[in-house]
Amino acid sequence: MGNLKEKKLFLLDMDGTIYLDEELFDGTLDFLNYVKQIGGRYLFLTNNSSRGVDAYVQKMARLGIEATKEDFLTSTDATILYLKANHPDAFCYAFGTKTFKDQLRDEGIHITDKLEDGIDLLLCGFDTELTFQKLEDACILLNRGVEFIATNPDWVCPTWYGSVPDCGSVCQMLTTATGRKPTVIGKPQPQMALLAMERFGYEKHETMMIGDRLYTDIASGINAGIDACFVLSGEGTMEDVATSDVKPTMIYDDIRAIYNDLKA
Repeated sequence: MGNLKEKKLFLLDMDGTIYLDEELFDGTLDFLNYVKQIGGRYLFLTNNSSRGVDAYVQKMARLGIEATKEDFLTSTDATILYLKANHPDAFCYAFGTKTFKDQLRDEGIHITDKLEDGIDLLLCGFDTELTFQKLEDACILLNRGVEFIATNPDWVCPTWYGSVPDCGSVCQMLTTATGRKPTVIGKPQPQMALLAMERFGYEKHETMMIGDRLYTDIASGINAGIDACFVLSGEGTMEDVATSDVKPTMIYDDIRAIYNDLKA
């Protein structure tokens, strides 16, 4: 098991880890303040590609957390970097929210949300504005043989009333319909964690991933070669740990329990 007290960079999932919808979990503010007090750094990592960073900054403010754009790294950010490195000239059909499409355009990605000639790539995000027309367009494009990229593999997104289908579930529908599987960019791939360490100058032994999903958050940390802390305040359960090949370095009930151990 890694040494919790040697950690300086904490990569935090959000939904199910530090809050649920508009409810901030007990212990979150104490934890964040502690990280600041020891001269460390926290960064919010999310696979949710349905909203831009500005919306997250505003949400944090509503919850009583002071944050800037530099405090976030999203699967959309990672996808943009991937596209620029691997498909710099691609004409992309953007399957996602208006915010998702605006962020892609702002970064110079050539996109459309209409079925057109010349489309090279289907780019699928978590779409809270999903329509059947989008599903039909996506199937047509995949049957034409275009590249298929997904921002994240999450099956569900937690809400106050339960869960809703996330990007992974929609992509599975498309795979079932067409036989095509996407290249997935966000967690569990290691790029977001590696990018965070590079950006802020921390070593692997100083860094920890904290999240509530084994197959995305914890797997991403393990794939990046860092310790990964699983919290039971969101989607994942101890039954998942027992049956999964992905094994966290540490397991805590919630963010309060992590803070209590750091302070002990």
